[in-house]
Amino acid sequence: MEVRPEESWDHAGLVQCNETDSTSGNSTINADEGDEGPQICRVCGDKATGYHFNVMTCEGCKGFFRRAMKRNARPRCPFRKGTCEITRKTRRQCQACRLRKCLESGMKKEMIMSDAAVEQRRALIRRKKREQIGTRPPGAKSLTEEQRTMIRELMDAQMKTFDTTFSHFKNFRLPEVLGSGREIPESLQTPSREEAAKWSKLREDLYPVKFSLQLRGEDGSVWNYKSPADNTGKEIFSMLPHIADVSTYMFKGIINFAKVISYFRDLPIEDQISLLKGATFELCQLRFNTVFNAETGTWECGRLSYSLEDPAGGFQQLLLEPMLKFHYMLKKLQLHKEEYVLMQAISLFSPDRPGVVQRRVVDHLQEQFAITLKAYIECNRPQPAHRFLFLKIMAMLTELRSINAQHTQRLLRIQDIHPFATPLMQELFSITDS
Repeated sequence: MEVRPEESWDHAGLVQCNETDSTSGNSTINADEGDEGPQICRVCGDKATGYHFNVMTCEGCKGFFRRAMKRNARPRCPFRKGTCEITRKTRRQCQACRLRKCLESGMKKEMIMSDAAVEQRRALIRRKKREQIGTRPPGAKSLTEEQRTMIRELMDAQMKTFDTTFSHFKNFRLPEVLGSGREIPESLQTPSREEAAKWSKLREDLYPVKFSLQLRGEDGSVWNYKSPADNTGKEIFSMLPHIADVSTYMFKGIINFAKVISYFRDLPIEDQISLLKGATFELCQLRFNTVFNAETGTWECGRLSYSLEDPAGGFQQLLLEPMLKFHYMLKKLQLHKEEYVLMQAISLFSPDRPGVVQRRVVDHLQEQFAITLKAYIECNRPQPAHRFLFLKIMAMLTELRSINAQHTQRLLRIQDIHPFATPLMQELFSITDS
């Protein structure tokens, strides 16, 4: 009487056995997938589980044939007839007739995998299982259909409103070195002691690092601009027109991004304006980070490249600038596009922005975006390497909020100190009202 451990295995074990017994080019076909319903074993008549070694058989006959061929067994019929009837109940009574029935049914010895091949296949299966376990923490759930829809809508809005090549950014004003023929405001030509003190304070407060720009022409030419070497503060005036043009271009894309999102459109127009006024600068920085090259310290915006230069020549001092430090730290996280766009949504739907009326609704939406970000990370990031990624992202958003407040104060100080900058400041402040 032969022992058949396979016949007591559960379904999962049978599926794995199917995988290890199949050779390349001979995939197992489920017996229940046919148009005629459940199939029967061609050897013993039991319920078949698929094609094994070229024949539709049950698990028992599959295992029996594999072992018999590997042992190269020559069993004899104990009844000396060689014509025993093989059924589900009698298949264990005569190995000789069962093997004969297997061969007559068309089962092929050459389709049996070697022990080495079977072990290699099992090792591959074990490795894939370990990889699957490693990418998802214990108890982690997959994204819900609602969360997947939310991410798809945000990604669609991002692709429609943000071109990383900046191909549509045209007709912008370039900075000019003062004294190159351009008319200079009287206050800059012969500054009084008070005016000079204001510029000195402004320079120390706003620009601890110098700004440089490179424009690559379609003909291959390159135009470079660097802040004046005298560092008197006049470079602030020179750069404002171009900064206003870049900001206007980015702000318009962010406004269109928000308008594509259904959750945003459902809010009252007053809340839409309040949310955009509060978050536009933050979303602008998140988008700029996607084109930031941390190796060169350059924002690569199509034909335009921007960088901040350290006047002291030390990299550590360069990192003291909060904005630049933020971009280096965020880029270091190596975020997915989905994570970037969920960060934008969390920033946009901030219930504590000034002027927001439906705070409870906005707070609920922000919570949903945060939960979706956390779920996305758990489903798509290997653990434990990224187990703190969600917390790091939320910390970066908090830091960005602080930088936003400082940025607003800086713009107001420029406007207060020099009236000639008022039209440019109005461009920066009024774009979110459109």
